[in-house]
Amino acid sequence: MSDIVGLVLPFFGLIFIGFLVARMTRQPLEALGWMNTFIVYVALPALFFQLLARTPFEQLTEWRFIFGSVFSTYTIFSIMFVWSVTASRGEIAQSTIKALAAAYGNIGYMGPGLALLAFGEQAAVPVALIFCFENIMHFAIAPMMMALSGDDKTSPWRLILGVVRKIVLHPFIIATSLGVGAAYLGFHPPQPVDRLLEYLSRAAAPCALFAMGVTLALRPLNRVPHELASIAALKLILHPSLCYVVLSWIGNFSEIWVFSAVLLAALPTATNVFVIAQQYGVWVQRASASVLITTCLSVLTVTGLLYMIRHGILPPDLFP
Repeated sequence: MSDIVGLVLPFFGLIFIGFLVARMTRQPLEALGWMNTFIVYVALPALFFQLLARTPFEQLTEWRFIFGSVFSTYTIFSIMFVWSVTASRGEIAQSTIKALAAAYGNIGYMGPGLALLAFGEQAAVPVALIFCFENIMHFAIAPMMMALSGDDKTSPWRLILGVVRKIVLHPFIIATSLGVGAAYLGFHPPQPVDRLLEYLSRAAAPCALFAMGVTLALRPLNRVPHELASIAALKLILHPSLCYVVLSWIGNFSEIWVFSAVLLAALPTATNVFVIAQQYGVWVQRASASVLITTCLSVLTVTGLLYMIRHGILPPDLFP
């Protein structure tokens, strides 16, 4: 057990340090702006590019793996959405945010750092693939569902254009595309550029986790949703369980790929769910509470998952 504690303590410790510092200094959330810019536009894209560019191209086109991971995520989304719409008698906007809270994990800030720490650089490819394709779906589904709810009066053409712009111009997806292109061409950056990318990559996970802790500390916990138990169970338990079963069923993937996908599925609700809720003015405080509480609970669930992986309790293939 000590090796698992040693693995997760630095990871969740960085989040806690960010939380503690934010409580002590009382800086406004807006003061985090430049760090978030550095993380999203510089450090994490450098990490994705560097690791993907070094990967054999054939590993980047594993469509069965992509399908299994995305299918698992959107099965969870559909379960929560259908349950919420039924219970609320057709409230699409709130049901969309609830479904995102149950299915959209923190695969951007938490995913790369924890997966690489737990499984090494071989986890970079599955993490990048999952991030890229799941975010394409998230960027498309949120505005589409809000348009269906009638709360978004954007014309269909502007809606489609906005979705495409979010996908094409997202720095993580740009970096992933460039990394895949570099792997295909066998391109290696000059040594000074490669060294710069290495420095930026090393800063990505610590800065992202610290910023996440600050964000959690400065968002008020005023309204805890009564659906929180369902959201937490779906996000932290059912999502990784379903991902594990589906990937074991559809293909013979390496254990690092399977466990990386399961780990990403087990991550708590993404802070982007709060951002989306705030953008549309729907379920905002409850979305913030979902992020905070699932993150706190994930200290136990993610630690338990890593313990089962490290000690062979969870086999790499459920259907050998």
